[in-house]
Amino acid sequence: MASAFASTAPYWVPALSALMVYRRIRRTFGVQPWRPVRSGIRLGILALVACMLTVLAAVQPQLAPAMAVGAVLGVGIGLLALKHTHVALRDGRRVYTPNPWIGGALTVLLLGRLAWRWTHDGIAAAQTPSALTLGMAAVLIVYSLVYLIGLMRQMRKLASAQASQPQATVDQTRF
Repeated sequence: MASAFASTAPYWVPALSALMVYRRIRRTFGVQPWRPVRSGIRLGILALVACMLTVLAAVQPQLAPAMAVGAVLGVGIGLLALKHTHVALRDGRRVYTPNPWIGGALTVLLLGRLAWRWTHDGIAAAQTPSALTLGMAAVLIVYSLVYLIGLMRQMRKLASAQASQPQATVDQTRF
């Protein structure tokens, strides 16, 4: 059973990676509908992954500095992205428009690192942790956590503004 799973990995790992990248690109550009349940699930998964990265940094201290730098960069990029995210009500629904440049740059960072690891180390690269890879993972995970928590706060403020002014069109760029 394990050998069949391992022998098919060269096929399903790139396919799942491509699906992940496609979904990330789709969420990066254009007006996005606010989906609170999906966002809550994403927040829980990201928090779990962040906890696992923290445990990995504690178990392998040589990786901790890269992950700490990545986390600090992730906080900064997340706050910058929140500053440039447009939140509004359209047809009674909450929507947001992320900054395409920040999202695009993070997507290029992800794709570049994946391509580098696969072309230089192959699929087996996933078994050996790299400080650079985990630092970039920390950037992406912490960015996503900061951005999602900030977006949830903005959407909550938008909903309370909508409740207090039901007839007016609420359009707030920055809270």
